[in-house]
Amino acid sequence: MEHLAMHISNGIINGPVAAIFAVIALAAMALCVQRGRQHLDDRLAPMAGLVAAFIFAVQMINFPIFTAGVSGHLLGGALAALLVGPWVGALCVAVVLTVQALVFGDGGVAMLGLNITNLAIIGTAAAYLLIVALLRVLPRTPAGLAVTAFVSALVSVVVAALGFVVQYKLGGAVDLGDNIAGLAGTIAGTHLLIGVGEGLITAMTVLTVAKTRPDLVYALRARGPIASSPVPAVGGAR
Repeated sequence: MEHLAMHISNGIINGPVAAIFAVIALAAMALCVQRGRQHLDDRLAPMAGLVAAFIFAVQMINFPIFTAGVSGHLLGGALAALLVGPWVGALCVAVVLTVQALVFGDGGVAMLGLNITNLAIIGTAAAYLLIVALLRVLPRTPAGLAVTAFVSALVSVVVAALGFVVQYKLGGAVDLGDNIAGLAGTIAGTHLLIGVGEGLITAMTVLTVAKTRPDLVYALRARGPIASSPVPAVGGAR
């Protein structure tokens, strides 16, 4: 383990499984491009660039896991989904992963489809589904937004990490047999701790943006800006 790549390295998953997930990733990215164009405007476009840069920076915080060639790190999918939406957010994460693989050697180029599937697709989708659900039931206050950001970030990190376990089960370089459960437990446990850190970073970042420029938070556009305190519903509609 002289060199521990940030993402899945070449040789961790066999070629056929990597090829299948490369096709899945390409199809998903094509859909994201098509849907993302419908939402791009003079606010979302520059925000997407800032989000991609921020995700690139936070993903440099790396935590090694016992399995050779695999490590844990902050993902940024929930942050992207909150600020620029699921479609553009997934593209932001995918762009970061591609640059890291091609320029910095973080993650194998042959494994790029696997990494994009886990981090950009699964992670962002899981986060956005939770965001939509939580914003419907939590109060439209800073506390409600913070809880939404924290929970969605934490869960998305664990779900994305478990995507790797499924991929390894399908085509891991070494047959772990019954030990795959141990791998899943280690991966989930490690990323649960990472998710707590990512949840705090995501909550603080989104709250800062929401308090100054709520119009830049994609998740708040349909619901309006957050209030300083819950709006009481007394006496019915007026």
